[in-house]
Amino acid sequence: MRALTTHGLSKTFKVKRKPEGLSGSVRALFKPEWKDKIAVHSIDLAIEQGETVAFLGPNGAGKSTTIKMLTGILHPTSGEAEVAGFVPWRDRTKLAFRIGTVFGQKSQLWYHLPPIDTFELISRVYELTRADYAARQRDLIERFELGPYLHTPVRKLSLGERMRCEIAASFLHRPQLLFLDEPTIGLDVVVKQRIRELIRERNRREETTVFLTSHDAGDVEELCSRVIVIHHGGVLLDEPVERVKRDVLSRKTVRLTLAEEADLSGMPETAGVDIRESEPGRLVFSVDLKRIGIEEALNAFLGKVRIADLTVEDPPLEEIIKHIYGSQAREEVRS
Repeated sequence: MRALTTHGLSKTFKVKRKPEGLSGSVRALFKPEWKDKIAVHSIDLAIEQGETVAFLGPNGAGKSTTIKMLTGILHPTSGEAEVAGFVPWRDRTKLAFRIGTVFGQKSQLWYHLPPIDTFELISRVYELTRADYAARQRDLIERFELGPYLHTPVRKLSLGERMRCEIAASFLHRPQLLFLDEPTIGLDVVVKQRIRELIRERNRREETTVFLTSHDAGDVEELCSRVIVIHHGGVLLDEPVERVKRDVLSRKTVRLTLAEEADLSGMPETAGVDIRESEPGRLVFSVDLKRIGIEEALNAFLGKVRIADLTVEDPPLEEIIKHIYGSQAREEVRS
């Protein structure tokens, strides 16, 4: 069963053309000139029920516009879409009962009220029976570990606590499809991991389809089975995440905090290790996992530097997308 399909989905906006010169500015006061700006161009998507999909692209690529059309907020200029069995812009009210949304920078929780009050309001909005709501509430409170701050005003919660409440609230009415926009933005590593675990659990237990946008490569790698990358409003890549991980996420960044200043001038080069930054008390290098393992790369430095602390990170998502664009451009040149 398909959770989401689109065919030729496009959106063009009319924007005012910037007048040139004084006479152009005067003319624009009486007769403004307009030009077309293509935000989304002929996107075809097919997502099965229960899939977890990352929808990626740089700022201005058309991600937000696409999501707004898929949730019924915007009408497309042309093309078709069906989400959870409904045409979004025609059946927006009915669709709202089948989907959930979590926006990392926009809260659906009432700021001055405790989360339990928002849960109660959501149960009325989605017309849940009292028995169903009570059972659902108990399950989510237990699984998301919300008990200690369920009756605390949202304004007094930490970002991590609030986001757990946000996601729990979005699952309250058992959505078939969940749109996640930067769900882990601004969270520390431990809280990020917990949020990911909770989303994965709901996907497994209830086959909730996940449609994720994020600038965190960890979200993509740990939550999603498929990656769709768009650029200039069109689909650039649609691949299983395992293939993207193999081809693109094959590099890690290692940051070392040194116990003392180190002299690496006479150190021989190690295949697959590229030193990015070297300064007193700090060393940053990238590791090509296709050529060398993390442990082997660290062994090249052990005995030559005293390590006080280290972190291993994924490359920034912008770097991953840039790599994908570069690979696509090279393929187009060859063809």
